[in-house]
Amino acid sequence: MTDDIREIFEQAGCEGALCVQPLEGDAEFGLRADEPVVPASVVKVQVALEAETLFAEGRLDPCERVTLSAAGRTPGPVGISLFNDDAVLSWRDMVVLMLTISDNHATDALLRRVGVDALNATAMRLGLTGTVTESDLQTMLDSIGEDLGCASWKDSLAWAASASAEEMAHADERLLASRALDPSRGTRTTPRDMVALLRLIWTDQAGPAAACERVRAVMERQLTRHRIASGFRLPVRVAAKSGSLVGVIRNEIGVISYPDGRRYAAAVFTRSRPGSDDAAISRAIGAVTAQAVTALQDTGA
Repeated sequence: MTDDIREIFEQAGCEGALCVQPLEGDAEFGLRADEPVVPASVVKVQVALEAETLFAEGRLDPCERVTLSAAGRTPGPVGISLFNDDAVLSWRDMVVLMLTISDNHATDALLRRVGVDALNATAMRLGLTGTVTESDLQTMLDSIGEDLGCASWKDSLAWAASASAEEMAHADERLLASRALDPSRGTRTTPRDMVALLRLIWTDQAGPAAACERVRAVMERQLTRHRIASGFRLPVRVAAKSGSLVGVIRNEIGVISYPDGRRYAAAVFTRSRPGSDDAAISRAIGAVTAQAVTALQDTGA
């Protein structure tokens, strides 16, 4: 079966790593499950858990209104990152934007409030020894721009708008060696760690029960359904969080729930060259997850 999984990744034009476990029991299907990987927006599940824990423990008012200034806005393809004007939202609504449409600016506002150190302390408390958050998203994106020879991420976009094909080819080579795409230097995790996190959230062991329930509920409402969910059909339900970065990293973690009560936590991480087929890799993520779940079911898990 692992050879079949490798072949699916290969045909999609990427390298892949995954871990799938039932929520109950010790069974597992894994491929490079302990290798460090770049989480991209998958890290937003950790940010949500931290914020919801503060809400549940009464250390942060979830209804507090926060002004998110248009100045210095964290770049991103959706949500507040695209706004022209200041926005006023509550902390809990920022969690919704972060998990449902992967809003980068909402993420950074939350992350700066809860703190990177708190995220890492929680990871250690939960036994996620391969998981480290190095910075907020703005800092990470700016590091990519710097590694491309520009002053910031914004400057790199301006440079790319007028760069020649040859210059872009050289930039792609530098991109692959950037700190943000190197799990030995940037924010990192492992497929097994993310499956462990999901299992803890789904069994109310990651934090207060109210915090875990809230994270589960919002993950069920993620807008995109083209990765893990593409491998399953109703009445099977999938609650997930995807992550992508600069056309190289495409990931998703999630929990697959069957009507008979069987539930499986899955974490799939891929890496490809810039310009690869996003749709093919997204379908591959669904296909390998479905095969791994089937393999576990065949063993009675």
